[in-house]
Amino acid sequence: MPYTPVNSYDNDQKIWSGEPVIQYFDPDLSIGEIIFHEMRRHPQLTAQISATEGTVLTRGELLANVMRVASYMRSEGLLQSDIVGIIGRNTTHMLAVAYACFFNGIAFHSLNISYDRDTIEKIFKVTRPCIIFCDGDEFAKVRSATAQLDVKIVTMRNHPLDSIKIDEVLTTPIERNFKPAKLEKGNDQTLAILCSSGTTGTPKAVTITNSRHILAANYHLTTADIQYSHNTLDWITGLITTITSGVFSTTRIIADNPFDPAFAMRIIEEYKVTWIIQPPSCMALMINCPDFETCDLSSLQCYLFGGSRAALEVQKGIRSRLSHDCLQFAYGFTELGAMATVNYHFDDKAGSVGRLVNGLKLKIINDEGVSLGPDEIGEVCIMNNQHWSGYYGNEVETRSMRDSLRWYHSGDLGYMDRDGFLYIVDRKKEMLKYQNIMYYPNDIESVISEMPQVAEVCVFGIWSNIFGDEAAAAVVKKTGSELEAQDVVDYVSYRTDSKYKQLNGGALIVEDLQRSANGKTNRMANKAHFLDVKKRRS
Repeated sequence: MPYTPVNSYDNDQKIWSGEPVIQYFDPDLSIGEIIFHEMRRHPQLTAQISATEGTVLTRGELLANVMRVASYMRSEGLLQSDIVGIIGRNTTHMLAVAYACFFNGIAFHSLNISYDRDTIEKIFKVTRPCIIFCDGDEFAKVRSATAQLDVKIVTMRNHPLDSIKIDEVLTTPIERNFKPAKLEKGNDQTLAILCSSGTTGTPKAVTITNSRHILAANYHLTTADIQYSHNTLDWITGLITTITSGVFSTTRIIADNPFDPAFAMRIIEEYKVTWIIQPPSCMALMINCPDFETCDLSSLQCYLFGGSRAALEVQKGIRSRLSHDCLQFAYGFTELGAMATVNYHFDDKAGSVGRLVNGLKLKIINDEGVSLGPDEIGEVCIMNNQHWSGYYGNEVETRSMRDSLRWYHSGDLGYMDRDGFLYIVDRKKEMLKYQNIMYYPNDIESVISEMPQVAEVCVFGIWSNIFGDEAAAAVVKKTGSELEAQDVVDYVSYRTDSKYKQLNGGALIVEDLQRSANGKTNRMANKAHFLDVKKRRS
């Protein structure tokens, strides 16, 4: 059967390629210019609905707010070389702040609201923002963290008495004959700065290029679409949602509360959401919610997920509630600034993250840097043929991420099958060794996920001076289940003959997995929690 997207394979060089990029917009226009023109074309359409704050903005109203915020930044003397900081939820006016930066050619640096004061201080010492837009909830720690910087702080909600309120910014007169700025460095200019996962050490500041690649796999969107993502602007998926809703003139549903699966399903049903993007952790929470079996997800026509591994049972569970064959596993990484692959063929290629999108190349390499062929496991490397400014202020890490030939080294282990579908095996650094035999945590996670009582699982190694890395598991059981840790150990023993793939380190039932700020499962944190609980119980 013909698979999509169309890909090709060079057997001599062992490189897979997507089709050439199709230019839907003038290639000289920036993302900000495209959004500006599209918003002027559809002023009466609904741009955004807040399910928590109860606000509704047309595209004309949103455009006016964006130009006011952009005019405020210009009145403050901000240049395209400056940085704007963001630490906030998806509140009513956050979109205006992001688009104002796009209109002015100023990169924003978005941080997760969960970062502590010291982490904020370390990160913003690197990018040194001139203005920070944050929620009043985080105002005190942001002000303390940036005390040594000459920075103004604007609050987006729950405003302290001594803060500049976003409503004050929105009283700024719109500059006469307002136009979005032409980018001084063209589309090689940095659009935004996000943070790396930060599972070890201080998160790095990852620059995102002003590129059309960020629109990949979403050119089907129209003004009839309703988009919903709970992810904030510090996630690449939050940035993708922000940009695609502006470029394709969709209606975006936002909420500024912590993710709640029952609430998310009500949003989908009430607003007839057609497009959603989620991390696997949110999918697992939805399946484990009592409302899941009766929820109406029939409006969904595109259900994208990615960012970490998703158990096949979770994928099947979500798919069972969809009226359209629209569950799509996407793969990418923040540094790439876009999706790299998407799987449109669940039935034929379950567990795969799909084929390359247009404009990308991929190779699999071994530890010596030699390219491998189909069905051979190695590190996934991707080339997008575009400029990347790297990690802001960190040339050493930039060179380790992208080599001199412009290949990104993902740090993910995977393989391409003979039909050009990518399978991610695990993180290169997370490979474990038991009695000198290498194995992957995901091998055991896949087995445990088969258990109908399991909602989520994280496997890690517990060091033994005799055996090496003994596998252990933190397991979230489904609501109402009476699953016990020994049941998990016994099931793995029953399903796996290999001694090194047994749960020799044991299992622990937990209420939730430990996650990094961007929602990804954090193996090191789950291991630390596991050891702490075991120590307290001994």
